[in-house]
Amino acid sequence: MGGESTTRTAPRGGGKSTGPVGTRTGQRLSGIAVALGIVLFLGGFGWGAVLYRPYTVPTTSMTPTIDAGDRVLAQRVDGSEIRRGDVVVFKDKSWVTNASVVKRVVAIGGDTVSCCTDGKLTVNGKQIDEGYLKGSVVEDKNIPTVKVPKGRLFLLGDEREGSLDSSAHLSDAAQGTVARSAVTARVDAVVWPMKGMLARPTGFEALGALSTPGPLRPIVALIVVGAVLVLGGGAYGPVAKRLGGRRRARTRTEPVGAR
Repeated sequence: MGGESTTRTAPRGGGKSTGPVGTRTGQRLSGIAVALGIVLFLGGFGWGAVLYRPYTVPTTSMTPTIDAGDRVLAQRVDGSEIRRGDVVVFKDKSWVTNASVVKRVVAIGGDTVSCCTDGKLTVNGKQIDEGYLKGSVVEDKNIPTVKVPKGRLFLLGDEREGSLDSSAHLSDAAQGTVARSAVTARVDAVVWPMKGMLARPTGFEALGALSTPGPLRPIVALIVVGAVLVLGGGAYGPVAKRLGGRRRARTRTEPVGAR
């Protein structure tokens, strides 16, 4: 009787598996990754929403640091936390009615400020190296010696030629100064277009400690890591299924036996 070869055949369902794909360990780890990723992602957004507020700067008064139309993130802070060199958001009816203003703090209560000596701003007799101006003309600012009252701030725009700042309000009763209590936030970064964190105003270090940047970097890190974990964990199933399909496609029919 002639030998007859038989082969394994695919199940009637067309070879499609309706069960979970991948290993149990892989499925378990992907689930943990997705769950952890969601926690980190939402936690980062929640943390950021509590600490930061977005603002759109409508003018060029802070060029080149912030251009007109730039979107910034500003940390909610109390005015008492503000230090020299900070870029702040504040409201003062004597400057603008019902609108927030963004300027740089160059002197605080007790300081004496004037401009310009050898083309540089002078605070408490020290010439300030303002690297963030990037060649902007400073000599055009004609600021007589101003003693900043306690609890108030003296502010200038980084675009020194055309900024309507404290130098434009010197004839006011407060000589252009703004109360600390008027400050609502401190700008940490320009996020659109993506310019990143503001440069540290190191020229003011000789006068005292600078502000510590807010936790924007760790917040962004949490959001990014969370997104990667969610995408990576969610991709495990499709990737495992595809790899399994390729392995099955490479498998050839094999003789089972002869009779």
